[in-house]
Amino acid sequence: MIWEIDLWLMIILIMFAILALEVKDLLAAVGILTGYSFLMALLFAEYGAPDVALTEAALGAALTGIFLLVTLRFVSRKDSDGEEDS
Repeated sequence: MIWEIDLWLMIILIMFAILALEVKDLLAAVGILTGYSFLMALLFAEYGAPDVALTEAALGAALTGIFLLVTLRFVSRKDSDGEEDS
């Protein structure tokens, strides 16, 4: 393990987590969470757990991201005036 890579991945992961909580647009939050999951897969691969990294990439980044995008398609959003956007 190279500790510099681990340190940078951890810093970027913390930044992605904070950004996903602070962003107002749900579509942007889904993209950030998908990127977070992909970075977690990289971190697991760096730690020497390729099976966990592959599962995280397939389920966390791909499948969960697709499910969240499909869910956003069916959810109606309201703006600050209380009017619904489609």
